[in-house]
Amino acid sequence: MHPDEIQSTSFAIIEREMGAHTLPPEEFLIVRRVIHSTGDFEYARLLRCHPQAFTAAAAAIRAGEDVLTDVEMVRMGIHALAARRHGLRVRCHLNDPEVAEEARRARITRSAQGVVQGLRRGSVGICVIGNAPTALRAVLELCRTGEVTPPRLIVGVPVGFVDAAESKQALGATDAVPWITFLGRKGGSAVAAAIVNALLEWVPARCVAWEAGDG
Repeated sequence: MHPDEIQSTSFAIIEREMGAHTLPPEEFLIVRRVIHSTGDFEYARLLRCHPQAFTAAAAAIRAGEDVLTDVEMVRMGIHALAARRHGLRVRCHLNDPEVAEEARRARITRSAQGVVQGLRRGSVGICVIGNAPTALRAVLELCRTGEVTPPRLIVGVPVGFVDAAESKQALGATDAVPWITFLGRKGGSAVAAAIVNALLEWVPARCVAWEAGDG
């Protein structure tokens, strides 16, 4: 079976098993992608989006702005061809030579220092946190203090038992920047990449609607 056929069949199964739902079309694209990546239908009830999240995502993608990730697993999970088609550069600074030393000096994790460095290096359209709550906290603090130009959108889905749920709750409470998250401890690199891939899939159709005067 061709990979495209496998994916389309999987999507059809997901839609059938989900049944009737009230998710807006753009949110459903995210949920379907995440369920496809995880096999976990609970994500359908855990998604939360800032009211301006999709407007911000479309603006960032249409402008070809950088995507910044906290870990390499997220960067590698983002569909490279789709990103290139939109002119997007996907960056991760976790393994930059100076990050480990700067993290030790600042007494923070490498993941946190990596996103701090990434935001300081230049404009970021979408900041994607799929692993480390410390990285999400660092992004929120930079946005709060105005030390850097905030990204247009934060995708914040760190996973785990220590501060994952709490950091996502803090993200959901901010109006400093639009965001997309899932409630609770669930998340991870595959989830974060799936969200971005769903946005890359959604934006072309949405842009056509805008150009026709419907958006």
